[in-house]
Amino acid sequence: MTFTELLAKIDVPIRKFLVHNYPYASCFVYSYARKFFLNRLVNEKPEQIQLPSELKRTFWGIEFRSPLFNAAGMFKSGKGYELACRQSAGAFLAGTATSKPRFGNYRDGILHPFVPYPVSKSSSNWMGLPNPGVRKVFDELQQVQKQKGVPIGLSLAADGNDMQDLKSLCEALFEAEKTNIDFIELNESCPNVDHSGLDLTSLDENFITRLEYISKNFLQKRKRNLPVILKLSNDFNSKFVPTLLKILIDLQFDGLNFGNTSTNYPECKSRIFQKELNTFDFFTRKFGGGVSGFPLKDKSYNLTSTASNCLKKINPQREFHIVRTGGIFNFEDYQKSAELGVSLFQWFTGYFENFTNFGHKLYQKFFKI
Repeated sequence: MTFTELLAKIDVPIRKFLVHNYPYASCFVYSYARKFFLNRLVNEKPEQIQLPSELKRTFWGIEFRSPLFNAAGMFKSGKGYELACRQSAGAFLAGTATSKPRFGNYRDGILHPFVPYPVSKSSSNWMGLPNPGVRKVFDELQQVQKQKGVPIGLSLAADGNDMQDLKSLCEALFEAEKTNIDFIELNESCPNVDHSGLDLTSLDENFITRLEYISKNFLQKRKRNLPVILKLSNDFNSKFVPTLLKILIDLQFDGLNFGNTSTNYPECKSRIFQKELNTFDFFTRKFGGGVSGFPLKDKSYNLTSTASNCLKKINPQREFHIVRTGGIFNFEDYQKSAELGVSLFQWFTGYFENFTNFGHKLYQKFFKI
């Protein structure tokens, strides 16, 4: 048993005790403990896990060892590729990174606020996209010894909402084209940064203008195969999905991910365990932030199901794939969506839940091998 596997086991009763009784203390402890745990995790070298070849998938001409890998936000600095390979993840997703370094959010003595809700299989965070800047992430990824079947993805976000920020984003995309990165996820939905009035739950006119700019200034000028997936919130209104898909396909995007954390606190709250409500209310009042994990399970399933059905009707000439993030905990969650046509899956809260139970064999256990 490795250090992080042991730490995850020891933490189970401690986590429940703190979250159920001491809202501020649990936020303080896990905001800092999360960083410590991840720093230790990315440096571990567990035994290599092998998955059967029938789990391999090829999308956009890129081979994925399996359809499941980490969501953005787990490996901010770009470190952790070897860990993902050894655990047998289907890919490695770094970021979210921005053109300029970001310190992230700080309030009331807590840097990058985060808290788990262990019984509810959920968590909240208000981290604010802390990252060292995309060029340092590029440097980290360039040192990676790539393995077949474990492509490198990078989550990117603009620094802000003005034209200069979009220009910098497109410049970063062109720089990514010169690296060993295989695909890009464009994060247009982080709830922990200022979107200056953009409505990310619908087809806001300014939002569409942003997509058009990215298409004109990068997607239509790409010189190599570098798929770009748009990541939106799980709070997105499903009635706009058919129109959104047509827009994305016309603009030469390559995929759509539902999605990011939720700020629909009343809806999420209905799925939080009674003893964890005080901490949930404390966090959302004090920090706001986004909710992840089990409360998003139905939302991500319904949105990606709608998108998959619409995609079949459109039958685009270009290769386009649907990605599901939110509430992925077990094989049944995966299988239910895969049967409807969802191509790829990302997990965050589910990753740590499974790591607590199965350690570095979490992907193997997920696929019931």
